Amino acid sequence: MSVRIENHLCYFTLDKTGQEQSLPATRVNILTDNEKAMSYVELAGQQIYITEAEADALTVEGAKDGRNHVKADKPGSVI
Repeated sequence: MSVRIENHLCYFTLDKTGQEQSLPATRVNILTDNEKAMSYVELAGQQIYITEAEADALTVEGAKDGRNHVKADKPGSVI
């Protein structure tokens, strides 16, 4: 899991070494990568991809939900 939430503070794992950066939930903006059909948070110049469950948990804590719904336009798509 790339996101951990404690006391309205969100901790994001930045890399494979486990380095984390934290932000208050109210300063987090959740966006959508339309090409990958995935949600992400932009942090430290990186796109940190998160699950929809993580995105929902962040919005409950006060994060801004800037996601858009992506729908399949090709037959057989997984989305």
